[in-house]
Amino acid sequence: MDYRVITRYFRSYLSSPWFIRLAIFLAVLGPGIITSSVDNDSGGVLTYSLAGSNFGYLLLWTLIPMTVALAVVQEMGIRMGVVTGKGLASLIREKTGVRLVFSIMAVLVAVDFSNTLAEFSGISVSGSIFGVPPYVSLPLAGLFVWALVTRGSYRSVEKVFLVASALYVSYLISGYLAHPDWKLSTVSLFAPTIVPSSAYILMLVGVVGTTIAPWMQFYIQASVVEKGVPRKYLNYSRLDAITGSMVTNIVAFFIIIACAATIFVNGIPVNTVADISAALGPLAGNYAAVLFAFGFLNASLFAASILPLSTAHYVCEGFGFESGVSKSFREAPVFHGLYAGIIALAVIVVMLPNVPLLSIIFLSQVGNGILLPFILIYMLVIVNDKKIMGEHVNTRAFNYIAWATVVIMIALSLMLVLLELIPISL
Repeated sequence: MDYRVITRYFRSYLSSPWFIRLAIFLAVLGPGIITSSVDNDSGGVLTYSLAGSNFGYLLLWTLIPMTVALAVVQEMGIRMGVVTGKGLASLIREKTGVRLVFSIMAVLVAVDFSNTLAEFSGISVSGSIFGVPPYVSLPLAGLFVWALVTRGSYRSVEKVFLVASALYVSYLISGYLAHPDWKLSTVSLFAPTIVPSSAYILMLVGVVGTTIAPWMQFYIQASVVEKGVPRKYLNYSRLDAITGSMVTNIVAFFIIIACAATIFVNGIPVNTVADISAALGPLAGNYAAVLFAFGFLNASLFAASILPLSTAHYVCEGFGFESGVSKSFREAPVFHGLYAGIIALAVIVVMLPNVPLLSIIFLSQVGNGILLPFILIYMLVIVNDKKIMGEHVNTRAFNYIAWATVVIMIALSLMLVLLELIPISL
């Protein structure tokens, strides 16, 4: 065939409407899928694993409302970022003033630092599974996380984060290798089941409560702003948020069924990720166990990169300092100083002996539950302000869905706090 014919063919192919739309979507892809993926951090993976190990397939039905709730909230964050070109902390400061922002920031920093400690604890645990002692794995992880963000541009860092998101496929493979009961898992996904026990209710609230965290709303909006997504591509960014919400809960589905088909069926007691990985070996094969442990390491390392980055973003936005991965230390000293300081302090604290990490992680969950209602309500107030959002305010139908989601998430978050503070028996 004449090369000119081939050239004309490929030009026609590349200029076709569907290919152009796909190219635009891939160009804006990132903030939604990355933020949602980090939702499956070390705490999330452990929660889903214990849900499958202790209750089999019974909690799979929660994944559908979780997907809707996450998609609704993430879409609002992306829409606010694209339309205003400002981060959430900046918008709250403009709406309420510096004094209230300072109060919110103080609690957020404390809570997110506790969450960061949990992620580095996850790195320590997963490193030990592979035979790497904490005094080696933690400093190396801290150095890697710091260098990743400070030595690259936003584009390069985003690519690494997208690769980390893709590596969650290890859980899909691990779940498949566990040979779950596909019929039972499908039925359980669409048929809600409530077990009248305190353990089940606590796990139910914990699974749903891991869906939305305050830091996520600040990070996704800051990412959209730094990425510079034009307003004309808003719908593609919305699709990014929806895709991310679906993908992260597909991963959660496979984590639950992997543990349900092996650990739950055989009645093996487990409490940690190390227990779960060890149990998967003889039940589902060494490949499944290794993939599960690798997925946990990836989740911990991924979240350990994002959480300090989110903190640095919203603190700088809230107080008017320069921020951004693409900016140098000279251009944004507070941003880079905060990021490095949080990582270094977290590594040191986790390496110290007799640190009450479980208590710290518990307090961070309580803090998340208390803060989340305020953040979600502020988001809804801002996204419905025509002076800020113009024609991109929520529609009435979307407001019904959004407020219902917010009310449910607030109720579940507060219930989680109450269940932790006041144990119940049914």
